[in-house]
Amino acid sequence: MHLVVETTYLSHYLSSHTSVLCSPQWDAITEMDEHNRPIHTFQVCHVMEPNQNNWLRTNWIPRQAAQKIYVELRFTLRDCNSIPWVSGTCKETFNLLYFETDEPQGANAHFHPNDYAKIDTIAADESFTQTDLGDRVLRLNTEVREVGPIARKGFYLAFQDVGACIALVSVRVYYKKCPSTLRNLAAFPDTVPRVDSSSLVEVRGACVENAEERDTPRLYCGADGDWLVPLGRCVCSIGYEENDNLCIEQCGRRILPGFYKAFAGNIKCSKCPPHSSSHTEGSAQCHCEKSYYRTSKDPPTMSCTRLPSSPRNLVFNINETALFLEWTPPSDTGGRKDVTYNVFCFRCGADGQACEPCNSNVRFIPRSTGLTSTSVVVQDFVVHANYTFQIEALNGVSGLGRSERQLANITVSTEQAGPSLVGVVRKDWASQTSIALSWQETEQPHAAILDYEIKYYEKEQEQLSYSSTRTKSPSVIVTGLNPSTVYVFHVRARTIAGYSSYSPKFEFATGDESKLPFPGLKTYIDPDTYEDPSQAVHEFAKEIDPSRIRIERVIGAGEFGEVCSGWLRIPGKKEIPVAIKTLKGGYTERQRRDFLRESSIMGQFDNPNIIRLEGVVTKSRPVMIVVEYMENGSLDSFLRKHDGQFTVIQLVGMLRGIASGMMYLSDIGYVHRDLAARNILVDDNLVCKVSDFGLSRVLEDDPEAAYTTTGGKIPIRWTAPEAIAYRKFSSASDAWSYGIVMWEVMSYGERPYWEMSNQDVILSIEEGYRLPAPMGCPVALHQLMLLCWQKERSRRPQFNDVVSFLDKLICNPSSLLTLVEDVNSFPESPEDMPDYPLFISIGDWLDSIKMSQYKNNFIAAGYTTLDSISTMSIDDVRRIGVSLIGHQRRIVSSIQALRLQFLHVQQNGFHV
Repeated sequence: MHLVVETTYLSHYLSSHTSVLCSPQWDAITEMDEHNRPIHTFQVCHVMEPNQNNWLRTNWIPRQAAQKIYVELRFTLRDCNSIPWVSGTCKETFNLLYFETDEPQGANAHFHPNDYAKIDTIAADESFTQTDLGDRVLRLNTEVREVGPIARKGFYLAFQDVGACIALVSVRVYYKKCPSTLRNLAAFPDTVPRVDSSSLVEVRGACVENAEERDTPRLYCGADGDWLVPLGRCVCSIGYEENDNLCIEQCGRRILPGFYKAFAGNIKCSKCPPHSSSHTEGSAQCHCEKSYYRTSKDPPTMSCTRLPSSPRNLVFNINETALFLEWTPPSDTGGRKDVTYNVFCFRCGADGQACEPCNSNVRFIPRSTGLTSTSVVVQDFVVHANYTFQIEALNGVSGLGRSERQLANITVSTEQAGPSLVGVVRKDWASQTSIALSWQETEQPHAAILDYEIKYYEKEQEQLSYSSTRTKSPSVIVTGLNPSTVYVFHVRARTIAGYSSYSPKFEFATGDESKLPFPGLKTYIDPDTYEDPSQAVHEFAKEIDPSRIRIERVIGAGEFGEVCSGWLRIPGKKEIPVAIKTLKGGYTERQRRDFLRESSIMGQFDNPNIIRLEGVVTKSRPVMIVVEYMENGSLDSFLRKHDGQFTVIQLVGMLRGIASGMMYLSDIGYVHRDLAARNILVDDNLVCKVSDFGLSRVLEDDPEAAYTTTGGKIPIRWTAPEAIAYRKFSSASDAWSYGIVMWEVMSYGERPYWEMSNQDVILSIEEGYRLPAPMGCPVALHQLMLLCWQKERSRRPQFNDVVSFLDKLICNPSSLLTLVEDVNSFPESPEDMPDYPLFISIGDWLDSIKMSQYKNNFIAAGYTTLDSISTMSIDDVRRIGVSLIGHQRRIVSSIQALRLQFLHVQQNGFHV
């Protein structure tokens, strides 16, 4: 009998090379199993004789497309101890070897054992004994080994026995592949994975018959033969419907008049929209009924529509120099929503003289044609004259119908109009507290200008208050202003008929232009100010050709899709590692806009401590944001993973990098709103970079101004009190958050305020409680934290002050040697320290820090008053039975706070 070697596609036979090896050799044996079926095995059992070297070799096996080969062995092996009189040469293992060649060796070729490379020594998990033989119970073992990479066209397998009692039952040789499949209407062929298990094979699919590419279909073949990360898709062509991953010609066969399919895509045939019909099978569109139309831009799915009727209820009102025209929409809009209006102006002479079109001096606000609202303001008309205005309603099909124009008419007299609008206002000069303005004197043919009113206010105080002054000449000097401040000005004229409207706003600054905020630094522009948010993406983010991106693996999941690591190929340079955020399929346009918003923010930043945007992919799917890759991930997880492994100077260096990044954001007028250790990324050089700009907002000019939002979630534990209470965010609120980040860094990623609820955190902060210093925290750093946590935001340090302070600490490391737990005297300015809450008993204190489960431990150890615990060390806390490290740290940190509080009480004469 012979032993079959099974492969995925191949079948070979084992053969014994008796021509080169001396007997005894392997024997081909046929036995019957319990079902009376033959079992073909190769056996060898020469355990009584020393120096065994018995070889069994397969025929030549072509590798075909395989790069890595798997060999599955099924065999039995007898326990040497169960063989009577066996010598010490008995073995319970055998060797598996292989030999690569480009073609089979001839039948008479000499066998050279030295040509064979060892794969592994095979041992049995289960061996059988003589008793097992009597009971016909054989212990069958299965072992799998892999070989690769295979470079030659084929190979031999060999089995070497060196003195065991073995029976080979089967040998299966196979390799793994990603099988051919249909995904998203695309066919993908059989694909063999790479030998390197960490690298994926990108495979481009071919659209099935009667389908076309919408985005290039791709799959990635993994090392285990699994298809991963489907990208792109195909869609069925016009006239075809999807059915079981194929495109079947349904519309042409099944459809009746009145149905159509206009687009390629995985959709069904549809009934014709209202006021249209089809008359042939398989129609790509439906034709409009008489007097109904569809524009070239209207989709075939849209109903056919007709022209609108005329506007209704046209009225006017004159207010000083402005003429307001208002009307109501047509009673019949023609079935469309794109109704617009045109305004025609005619000036009419006295005594029934003919009307003529108005001259170009008459202005319409916002314009005279293409109006979407049902009102318009008319300015710069002639006073004491008669005008006729006509309002025409149009919609998208107005140019297709041949009906008469339907207009609404009204005649207006301008006898009661006031003066004309003031034109361009100029700044003639400015000092630190004054600005000189002038403008062109308005011409009033029927009434003299009595005076001008100038309204002005600080740009950041527009909604709060304003001031005004008057002048009889077309110029003014406005005094009493704040230095280096931007002001907004409006000017209007007054005659006996009344005031004109205010001029458009004009912005001018006091002082020297070079002394304005952000000298030489580009000011951040909020992408939400763009009418089309995609314009901000194109302006601030570079478009990347997706062929330059190589995705390696998925490293996480974001709000909008998967986050992958990979490589970006830059022409003329080496590949660089990048992180790739992808937008999952099935997104809405709003989700796409929200996803890309962060890129239009990041693209404006250029600082070594701000995460760098490499670019975006918006012109193909999936939509991607590509940023620099930070090897050590988020700061909070990194610190928890390396608890206690850094020096204080290293931790201060990390804090300095974060402060430098925040100083840059503050300088360009940007508020982060979500500064926390989880949103700081760390590279392999321990450089910290600020990231995650999902909650951030703009400060237009003043970095100390506040942004007020009407909604949205707030990270309570990191947020300043005024931002929680009034949703007013500023660089000062970012400074508060920075103090919390300092505490996270010095505590190696502990959760701020531990298990306190958000409501307890808010109430505690309002009552004056502040986080105590973490274990091992220098006094100087905790003092900086407390400064960041000042309730009055104007007293908090600015980020340039923080950077300067940390630089001094780094240059003078001895200043970091004094730890909070070692302090014996209170700082020089205890009034600057926030008041800590005063507790009456040990129980009150433990309740406040959520450690009430240890009350009995303290009392049993003899600690019954607050002053008795003020000298406790962490060893004392361990000694009374607090075993959890996190609880030890929290209790000791709170004891340190109490110790400072007692010193404060002693120095200020208060009593607990």
